[in-house]
Amino acid sequence: MRIVILSRNGALYSTRRLVEAAEARGHEVAVLDTLRCTAHLTPEGPEVHYDGQRLDPPDAVIPRIGASITFYGQAVVRQFEAMGVWTLNSATGIQHSRDKLRAHQLLARKGIALPRTAFAHAPSAADDLVRSVGGPPVIVKLLEGTQGVGVVLCETKKAAESTIQALRGVKQYLLVQEFIAEAGGADLRLFVVGDKVVAGMKRQGAPGEFRSNLHRGGSAERIRITPTQRKAAVAATKALGLRVAGVDVLPSARGPLVLEVNSSPGLEGIERATGRDVADLVVRFVEANAKPGKRSGRARSEG
Repeated sequence: MRIVILSRNGALYSTRRLVEAAEARGHEVAVLDTLRCTAHLTPEGPEVHYDGQRLDPPDAVIPRIGASITFYGQAVVRQFEAMGVWTLNSATGIQHSRDKLRAHQLLARKGIALPRTAFAHAPSAADDLVRSVGGPPVIVKLLEGTQGVGVVLCETKKAAESTIQALRGVKQYLLVQEFIAEAGGADLRLFVVGDKVVAGMKRQGAPGEFRSNLHRGGSAERIRITPTQRKAAVAATKALGLRVAGVDVLPSARGPLVLEVNSSPGLEGIERATGRDVADLVVRFVEANAKPGKRSGRARSEG
């Protein structure tokens, strides 16, 4: 099978592991910098060019689209889809996961348990937002923040109102969210492939830190995943139209609450914490679901 991995950096752990896993199973793999791909719409049909040369369509594409290039990355993935190429996650699914408000709307519509969340345009609505989520304290988070950046714990009503007004003053959209104190600065990262949770870890924030992100000094350990947690993670993945996702779940007194669904989940933390070969499981899923043999040629530039 001919597989393209869209990644800005082939040396990144997740990209390297996917390449290793695919090559170990006998596949031809090309890592393409997403920003060096161009979309062409011609009378003969849609094409993707790389460094100025037309690409022969691959059998499958694994998108690793960073948050900073979401718009362009979606366009490239959508172009491959227009060519009839199977993609591990669709452009629409990636878009849903990156827009936190849209993601929460889709999850809520499916009846998936979430922390109470509110959104408004006017800074004057700050008091109503804080009251509606049961605060203070409350979490204020930017719609497009990643890895814990743009997430603020506001201990008092005044702090929340000031934060909301300041962010809206510089035209930043945000969510106000219920603070789950009993989680104790921990959450669960559940890695979903298809309709299964294949690995899970507990992430604990550093001392004095309410955010559990490993990039912010948090620690991780393997956990036993409950049936309720599995069900929530798989349902959240499907609600956003994804096939593979890292689902962040917050333990609470009323059961697991879905915090976020990541369409390009990292492999390093989950593989090291659990000892599972998650990259291999992803590649096996690609094998089982893509349609090899429908395309001719290699996933490479034609010179």
